[in-house]
Amino acid sequence: MGHQQGARRRGFLRRPAHRTSDRKPTWGAGRRSAAVTAAALAAGVLAACGSDGPRETAQAFLDGWRGGRLDSLAFVRPDGSKLAAAEVAAQLAALSGELRTTPPNLKLRGGPKTAEKAADFAVDVDWGLPGGARWRYGTALALNRVGEEWAVVWQSAVVHPDLVDGEALGTERVPAPRGPVQDAAGRPLITDRPVVVVGVQPGRVADVKKLVPALAAAFKLAGVTVDLAGLPAQVAKADKDAFVEVVTLRQPDYNKIRNRIQPLAGTVFREEHRQLAPSRTFARAVLGTVDPVQRDDMAGRPGAYALGDQVGHGGLQGRYEDRLRGTAGQRIVARSSAPGGSAQARELHRIEPVAGQPVKSSLEPAVQAAAELALAGTTRRAALVAVRVRDGAVLAAANAPAGAAVNLAFTAQVPPGSTFKMVSALALLDRGAVTPATPVACPKTVAAGGRTFKNANNFALGTVPFRVDFAQSCNTAFASLAPRLGPGGLAEAGASLGIGQRWDVGLDAASGTVSRDGDPAEQAAAAFGQGRTVVSPLAMAAATAAVARGSWRPPSFVLDPLPDAAAPQTPSAGVPGATAAPTTAPPAPVPSGGPAAPLRAASVQALHAMMREVVTDGTAAALRGVPGGPVYGKTGTAEFDNNPAHTHAWFVGWRGDVAIAVFVENGGGSGATAVPLAGRFLTAVRG
Repeated sequence: MGHQQGARRRGFLRRPAHRTSDRKPTWGAGRRSAAVTAAALAAGVLAACGSDGPRETAQAFLDGWRGGRLDSLAFVRPDGSKLAAAEVAAQLAALSGELRTTPPNLKLRGGPKTAEKAADFAVDVDWGLPGGARWRYGTALALNRVGEEWAVVWQSAVVHPDLVDGEALGTERVPAPRGPVQDAAGRPLITDRPVVVVGVQPGRVADVKKLVPALAAAFKLAGVTVDLAGLPAQVAKADKDAFVEVVTLRQPDYNKIRNRIQPLAGTVFREEHRQLAPSRTFARAVLGTVDPVQRDDMAGRPGAYALGDQVGHGGLQGRYEDRLRGTAGQRIVARSSAPGGSAQARELHRIEPVAGQPVKSSLEPAVQAAAELALAGTTRRAALVAVRVRDGAVLAAANAPAGAAVNLAFTAQVPPGSTFKMVSALALLDRGAVTPATPVACPKTVAAGGRTFKNANNFALGTVPFRVDFAQSCNTAFASLAPRLGPGGLAEAGASLGIGQRWDVGLDAASGTVSRDGDPAEQAAAAFGQGRTVVSPLAMAAATAAVARGSWRPPSFVLDPLPDAAAPQTPSAGVPGATAAPTTAPPAPVPSGGPAAPLRAASVQALHAMMREVVTDGTAAALRGVPGGPVYGKTGTAEFDNNPAHTHAWFVGWRGDVAIAVFVENGGGSGATAVPLAGRFLTAVRG
């Protein structure tokens, strides 16, 4: 065998001695190494008549290898004994193994090295591999003259120089390291963390009816909600030694209840590592998740995934899956195909994986953690977005645990209620229709376009300065001022703050739409954030940052790769009172991080004073004592159906360099829900 391998390294096989009358052929195992990889046998007919020369026979073999027909060729073993073409075809298919369905391209390289009864050819082999990669190498093909015809000398090494009898070619994926999702400082937000997969082994379950409530009680202590309704049926139909997966817990969550669930008869556990954010709720809808590949993933993108792969779902992980996952490498291996053979695979060739590229976000972990903490206690769906005033960067985008998987922070499109008085006031100030000191009546009700509008709890202020109407959130005052804005004034003011504009933060987000060209009733409703106007929390946070800054600048979230500003807006996230994105063409796209568009300085200065008064003497007075500097804001309560008792709660405002928008779905009065959430956040983030 060592002699044969030495011959292979020289590229051709040794020739046998001439026959004598009393000696059998001795073409030996060192006869020749024909390194051609195995291939699938497709169609093609060969003719190798006695008059063919060695080159024609060699080419006929290569064509037959690819085409699947070797029946008109002659074959001999290295010892000179004849071999049926059908047996060669069977061996060739077996040696090809997993590659048999993708035959290689084969080409003779140059002319043969010939002797009187022997010819050796160099062959170039080019395989197409799963996923599009190619495997190229050289091999040698030996022929012997037998009577009037040339015969191919067949052995396993014809497929590949390192293959031996009883082996088959195979491929193995080499996973690529996944690219990180990073925070604003370039640190990974999602890292490899230990988890424990909790399961049930049916054969060890004593009483599944007792097991289910015991598990449910334990998971509740860990703060994890698990649907166990189908577990008894799963256990009943599974094999007694199967691992029926119940839930995957982070190691700290598992440690809380380990002593409660380990003694339960039937429970089994598997330790693994998963790509996870710092906590279960941390920016979950924004970041997305990394999970084992599912059947739907494989069906949706045939050939892209294999069992055992990790796939991004939702958020940044899903949006940038192709960038983050990189390109898997491959090992081409030789495996024993004989029954009872070694399962160890010998590597013949390796294509190194290409690591995924990072996706960098503007998130600040400390600010995001403060937002998560603020929302942790609410049982309703809610969202909090924080934007840095000076440059529009999104510092936090949190969704309450009740709807943490849905990114209401970016995609909800709902009426903004009285928070939109910030926009209406800016429009009125810009037009010179009012000043903060202008007396404006605030009656209990006001009529416009055949409709009657009222204030919350039917309050009335009488005739007071406009800044008081704003601080106390008087709907009737703003409804009566609507005609001074004209049919498009409100939409123009909204656009100056980015609402209804087209901007892209690198993830699905809605900039909203502002009512325009409505009848008198619609104009009156729109003036205090009702009617056809809808916004997202992100849009309102960005608008508030613009007011605080004194200029509009699109928000930024994905910093690398830079997003496409021409991307379409996203439809509503299924919030009551939401409307679909407008079907008319939106304004020209504005790139995130683009140049600032200045607002009218006198109007901004007046609006700042009015929004400060909301906190010192108005509807957000609960924030007056929040430490860390003066808070500016505007509250909002937005009806979303025909029942006045059904209202979303809002707060928008800023302190220092951080602007926020807080939204609580069906949260009632803003003073009872949205304002306290804002207070928690501002208190937590002060440092």
